[in-house]
Amino acid sequence: MSKQITLKKWSLNFLAIVLLYIILKGAISFGFITRYHQGIIVFIMINIVLATSLNLATGFLGQLTLGHAGFMAVGAYASAITSIKVRALMPDMPDVILLVVSLFIAAIAAGIVGVLIGIPALRLRGDYLAIITLGFGEVIRVVINNMRGLTGGAQGLTGIPKVVKFDSIFWVTVLVVLILYRLTHSRQGRAIMSIREDEIAAEAVGIKTTYFKVLGFAFAAALAGVGGGLYANYLAFLDPNTFNFMRSVEILVIVVLGGMGSLTGTIIAAIVLTIMPEALRSFAEYRLLLYSFLLVVMMIFRPEGLFGRREFSWDIVKGFFKKKKEETTIS
Repeated sequence: MSKQITLKKWSLNFLAIVLLYIILKGAISFGFITRYHQGIIVFIMINIVLATSLNLATGFLGQLTLGHAGFMAVGAYASAITSIKVRALMPDMPDVILLVVSLFIAAIAAGIVGVLIGIPALRLRGDYLAIITLGFGEVIRVVINNMRGLTGGAQGLTGIPKVVKFDSIFWVTVLVVLILYRLTHSRQGRAIMSIREDEIAAEAVGIKTTYFKVLGFAFAAALAGVGGGLYANYLAFLDPNTFNFMRSVEILVIVVLGGMGSLTGTIIAAIVLTIMPEALRSFAEYRLLLYSFLLVVMMIFRPEGLFGRREFSWDIVKGFFKKKKEETTIS
């Protein structure tokens, strides 16, 4: 019985995703969504990938990191350089294959860096871990600025094949969220969340806390690399100053606003905080002030975020309509 219910829920989720894709694709085809709005949708999806990956490390693992833009930068440059080199060697390679190869390299590169940083950094906790990851993000940016022959240095990297289209980024985003959902609901995911709740108790019952902390951190870094790869192959230009401390803060704000430990909340927060700056473009210089204000209001009235640690489910929708029906019947 439980398997039938699970299958039904997965089917509903899949149909909802396909329906959303058809609606967006149709709106783009008929011109209801302009190129400008299509660009906003693409950046929403990039932010979803980045924020949900950070949520794995901060929300589910419980480790505060302030250098997520550094992993994004590693993935962006690894993906961009791979795309440039492969396109030069095999100019007839289909865009989809080139994107898959470049994103795979981006994930591997960012994941390796995540392991190298995570092994020493995750021995620390709290503010010390945040400071180390903050320093790492700045170190990556400085290194990129000084590797002129490979990364273009401060002038930026140009000539990147623009192989990211709406279709590809939509399904990559869906795949990333699906991977994170399956991970967080697996045995490894429960071990990761037990560390968040009480690391000493988790270690006492036999959970290899160091292993799972590094695993969660590296996995989050690898998916941030995928987000960076999407960013690079969409814009076709990389500026190292894009991946600064404020970029890490923007990603963290999305996670905090949506709820640390909720993928659904992170997705909604990414949509809101990507659209808001565009809707208030005339007040762009006050964007950071707006983010700060949102955080203060959220911490006062709802410190757990929009969704807290809960996820959207069809049971909630069913319960809502059932309650409305009962109220209508009574009245």
